[in-house]
Amino acid sequence: MKTLYLLRHAKSSWGQPELRDFERPLAGRGLADIGKMGKRFVQQGRTVECIITSPAVRAKTTAMLFSREIGFPEDAIGANPELYFAGVAMFLKAVHLLDENVRSAMLVGHNPAITEFVNKMSGSDIDNIPTSGLVELSLPADNWAEVEFGEANLIDFDYPKRKPQ
Repeated sequence: MKTLYLLRHAKSSWGQPELRDFERPLAGRGLADIGKMGKRFVQQGRTVECIITSPAVRAKTTAMLFSREIGFPEDAIGANPELYFAGVAMFLKAVHLLDENVRSAMLVGHNPAITEFVNKMSGSDIDNIPTSGLVELSLPADNWAEVEFGEANLIDFDYPKRKPQ
């Protein structure tokens, strides 16, 4: 059994229109939201053994800030260029490349791919995973390379504006 977390990058800033999309930084709200999400992750007793992010500035910064909040070593964060403007096939490929010894992993990326990937993996009908949104999937596989679409169970879908239960 494997656990996969999918984290959409935090709210980005459009305040510098001269920057390329890849270079956009996080907005103030994004900085606050990702801290909130990291705290919730820890409060819920969750852990992750591997974090792989899109190399875009907003995703990389999200991964770094989230890792600080949960006590994950920043220098252990991996980057996969294929997660930048990836489709669902690239997300599945990224899952297949995860180290088999890892039981829980997180991919940090962008919409619409994250929402589409979660829906295709779990048969869910999530309309939109908002910025800083976090999904937990349980995968009935012993090896990441065996993971297939439609086999995941959606365990949790959390986002900054969600009311505590």
